[in-house]
Amino acid sequence: MRATVGDQLVQHGRVVGQHDKVGEIVEVLGRDGDPPYRVRFEDGHEGICSPGPDTEIRHREVVTRH
Repeated sequence: MRATVGDQLVQHGRVVGQHDKVGEIVEVLGRDGDPPYRVRFEDGHEGICSPGPDTEIRHREVVTRH
């Protein structure tokens, strides 16, 4: 799993009715985009995360200008 600053980290709910937890990666602490990541979640909480199998990285779209 590799990420860059600005990507979203999504922790999927583990039980029925539990919502996904979405945060923005604000710092990559591993080498070459590897975990751990410092993540700022929607509620303002920040934490260090080493994603597990219930987590996905949503890469931000890079807009190029001509």
